[in-house]
Amino acid sequence: MANAVVHFEIPADDVARATSFYEKTFGWKIKKFQMPPGSQEYYSVITRKKGAPGIDGGLMKRNMPGQPFTNYIDVPSIDDMNQVVQANGGTIVLPKQEIGPNMGWISVFKDPENNMIGLHQAPPMPPKKRAAKKKTAKKQAKGARKARTAKKTARRR
Repeated sequence: MANAVVHFEIPADDVARATSFYEKTFGWKIKKFQMPPGSQEYYSVITRKKGAPGIDGGLMKRNMPGQPFTNYIDVPSIDDMNQVVQANGGTIVLPKQEIGPNMGWISVFKDPENNMIGLHQAPPMPPKKRAAKKKTAKKQAKGARKARTAKKTARRR
């Protein structure tokens, strides 16, 4: 289904206290995430084993009083979705911004009920290397067939 919830963020006044709480309470693994220089410290929150149901998230120092727990929804285009959000009564509270190199972009809006919800747009996927290998293999096979056909034709003459 399109527009799935893909990430959550937990703001904390005391990051160490919050980390301890979530690790002890739920058994989550929380580790400092490598951010670009000058960025706020950020911690990845792993809530599940790879392949298991659920989503993972992040934890960071609270940026503003009352900053809520935020879920992020995956969208193909934040620019397009922000227009749809506003057309349906939502308010953009954090304009589109890049997260970090090759991490995509985020934006946050308030719905008409004052809930804050994040949007995430993934970066473009790099071209698949396998496709090039398949094309090369197909070309080689086609070339081998042509060579066999040419050899058979030459024998017949």
